[in-house]
Amino acid sequence: MRRSMLIRGGRLGPALAAVTLVLAGTAACRGGGEGDVVGLITKTDTNPFFVTMKKGAQQAAAQQGVDLQTFAGKQDGDNEAQVQAIENLMSFGAKGFLITPNDSKAIVPSIDKAREQGMLVIALDTPTDPPDAADATFATDNYQAGRLIGQWAKAKFDRTGTAAKIAMLDLNANQVSVDVQRDQGFLEGFGVAVGDPATIGDENDPRIVGHDVTDGAEDGGRTAMENLLQKDPAINLVYTINEPAAAGAYQALKTAGRDKDVTIVSVDGGCPGVDNVKNGVIGATSMQFPLKMAALGIEAIAAFAKDGTKPQVSAGKTFVDTGVQLITDDPQAGVEAKDSTWGTQNCWG
Repeated sequence: MRRSMLIRGGRLGPALAAVTLVLAGTAACRGGGEGDVVGLITKTDTNPFFVTMKKGAQQAAAQQGVDLQTFAGKQDGDNEAQVQAIENLMSFGAKGFLITPNDSKAIVPSIDKAREQGMLVIALDTPTDPPDAADATFATDNYQAGRLIGQWAKAKFDRTGTAAKIAMLDLNANQVSVDVQRDQGFLEGFGVAVGDPATIGDENDPRIVGHDVTDGAEDGGRTAMENLLQKDPAINLVYTINEPAAAGAYQALKTAGRDKDVTIVSVDGGCPGVDNVKNGVIGATSMQFPLKMAALGIEAIAAFAKDGTKPQVSAGKTFVDTGVQLITDDPQAGVEAKDSTWGTQNCWG
C-alpha cells in the first residue's frame, strides 16, 4: 500500500480528512512488521532523492526488525501533509521518526508534541529551524556542498579569464535551511560576498543576474531558466538547487541555443545526475548519500527504542555529517573531485 495515499485527504472536509488519515494509517500499521513502529516522512514521494532515501530506510528497518511507516508531502513546501503524518505516528505509538521538513519552522510545533510523547525525532537532509527542535540531524553538509561547486566554478572561470554572469535557481520562497545553505555556500565558494548568511537573494554583486525558484523539479528549472534568460541572455553560469532543476535549466538553454556555452553546477549526485555530468549537461555536482543517511537514522531510532541511546553529532559539527563528494569530468586545479565513473559506482549510496 502506498503510504502517500494517507496524505491526500485534503479534498475532504478537515475533520473527515483527519479521521481518514488515522483509520487508513492504523490499518497500514497493523499490516506491518512485529517490531517497534518507526516513521519516515519525506518532502515528496516522487523526487528520486527521496525515493532512494525511502529504500535505505526500508533496508535498514528490515535489518533492525522495526515496522517502518512512510509518508510524504504532495510537493515541496507541503507542510500540512507532514503535520498529519506526525499525528498518525503519534496515534500508532511510534518510537520515533525521520523527517525531511518541507517547512523547517512551521513543522516545529508538531515535532514538539511528538517529543513530548517520548518519540525520538531525527531531521534528515534539511535541519529544523531552530535545529535543536529535533533530537538530531543526519545530513549532508549542505553549505559545503554548495561551496564545493562554487570553488570548482571559480577555478574554471578564473582559468579561462571569463567574466561570470550567474543565474541562481533556488528551491522555493520558504527559504528552508537546505536551500539557503546550498545557495550561500555556492556564492561563498565563488567569491561573492553575501549579506545575511541566513537569507537568499540579499547579496549585492553585479555578477548575479538574479534568483528564481524551481520547486526542485525539472519543469520548475526550465521555467526559472527561461525567466532569467529574458532578464539577461548572456548568462554563462547557472547554479541549481538540485539535479532535476539542472536538467530543466539545460532544456531551456538548449532551446535558446545556449547549451554549449553555459556551465551548470548542482547538488545531489543521483545516478541520473551523474549521467548528466558524463554527458556534459552538468559541469560539476556535489554528491550526497541519502541511502546512508536514512539507514543511519533508522539504526539510531532502533537503538533508542532498545535502551534510550541518542545519536551523537560528528566532531566539530552540530549534526551527524553523512558526507559529500564533488563529481566532475572537468577537474580544476586545487579542487579535489572524483570523476563520473566513480560517481556511477557510488551514486546515492
